[in-house]
Amino acid sequence: MKISGRKDPKEYMKLAVEVMKKSVPERRKNDPSPFVGAVLVFPDGTVETAYRGEFREGDHAEYTLLDKKNRHKDLSGCWLFATLEPCAPGARNAPKVSCAERIVNARISDVWFGIEDKNPKVDHGGIDHLTENFVNVHQFDPEFHKEIEDINREFMTWANIKNAESKAQKEKPRPIDFLNKPAAATNMDGLSDEALSKFILESGRDYQSTSEAFLQELKEMDLLLYDEKTKSYLPTGNAILLFGKSPRNKFPQAGVKAKVHYGDGKTGTETFNSALVLIPEQVEEWLNKVLPASIDRSQFKAKQVPAFPVAVIREAVINALIHRDYSVDGANVQIEVFPDRIVVKSPGEPCHPITIEAIQRFTATPYSRNKKLSFAFNEMDYMEETGLGMDTFKSMRKDYQLPLPVIEFDAPNVVVTFPRTTEAVAGVFQKKQITELSKDELAAFEIFREHKPVSKSEFAETAELPYRTAERLLKKFVDMSLIRKQGSGPSTKYVINE
Repeated sequence: MKISGRKDPKEYMKLAVEVMKKSVPERRKNDPSPFVGAVLVFPDGTVETAYRGEFREGDHAEYTLLDKKNRHKDLSGCWLFATLEPCAPGARNAPKVSCAERIVNARISDVWFGIEDKNPKVDHGGIDHLTENFVNVHQFDPEFHKEIEDINREFMTWANIKNAESKAQKEKPRPIDFLNKPAAATNMDGLSDEALSKFILESGRDYQSTSEAFLQELKEMDLLLYDEKTKSYLPTGNAILLFGKSPRNKFPQAGVKAKVHYGDGKTGTETFNSALVLIPEQVEEWLNKVLPASIDRSQFKAKQVPAFPVAVIREAVINALIHRDYSVDGANVQIEVFPDRIVVKSPGEPCHPITIEAIQRFTATPYSRNKKLSFAFNEMDYMEETGLGMDTFKSMRKDYQLPLPVIEFDAPNVVVTFPRTTEAVAGVFQKKQITELSKDELAAFEIFREHKPVSKSEFAETAELPYRTAERLLKKFVDMSLIRKQGSGPSTKYVINE
């Protein structure tokens, strides 16, 4: 949108982020408050800013900007930039008015938000209210998201936990084996012939999808149950997930939400609602289409951004579909493609005895909470029966010359982040010191992220560095507390400092 007097929207995004840093945390609350910066741009290019708590502790940035600073001005057609999604109707106790309602009432034409607010009182409600009232809503360019997330890490962690608790309170807890039981109000008509035929083909079976022999085999796999009274087969929850025509009718959480942030600042979304056995190829097709276009050419030259191996993301998505906790209602597997990283989120904590620490070290013992799903995908050669992709993840540097993924638990999801460049590691790794390393130093540090003890000579050889250079770099890593010594004397080795 070109209007005389206004600059490129990116300029105002940058300003909002700078203003955000001035936010004043609330001292009277036990819960963390967010850091929020807001920028109002008039059609003639005049700019006003505000930040959370600027005049009074707890006041929202948008409220300060619209009500305190510009109450008597005509704001029709103005642009508004806020680093956090504006709060939604119902989020404030009466008679307070939400920021989203204030924006609509002010007749602001366009709103840019930095990141979504996961507080269950908001949780996309602000965005929905704006779009429902014909406000044009855009998101900040991806390059600003990480800085906003970092300064709001405490708030976002709290909000994610509250969101999970809120959803848990709304839903009755399911028994742990609910997927092994007949799916209520379903029958064989609810299964997709396409999905069943694909399973037959990929698993090397020689049946028709409706043959009695095939149905009997599915019964032996505990995917179907036989009702003696009606003399008919009944699909279990696992069967609906694997082969259902519309699995999300029965299990709304059974799907994949995908989003891509293109290099030009635009975004695209896709939802995969099919039977689980059909989703991997659909995801792969989508990734092949969006990955090349998601590179930010203004920051990365084509030769610096290798073509990301779609097979790796496909495996990560399969693992997420198979190993996720399906009792977490309302939480889908998510894929988010950024110019510098790719993120896959799998709902639920790791299944005991697996720990997030073991996954982070790429040493997790193979184990699946959803054994029927794992078995079916293993029969199709889509994955090892209970594998977690550990070998694939560990081989990223060797096989693809790409950094190892960063794995964390951010309630309610296990989050696997694949940096697309060496430089991107600094943006997603949780150690602040790593941002001080050069590109070459980051590449050398990847050796230790495999969590193997490495001797000085092994480090020099693997990093292809002269011995003296390797020695100096090891000392630097130790001094920065990135690695630590193990043993002493000639047998000294170095390991990542966890």
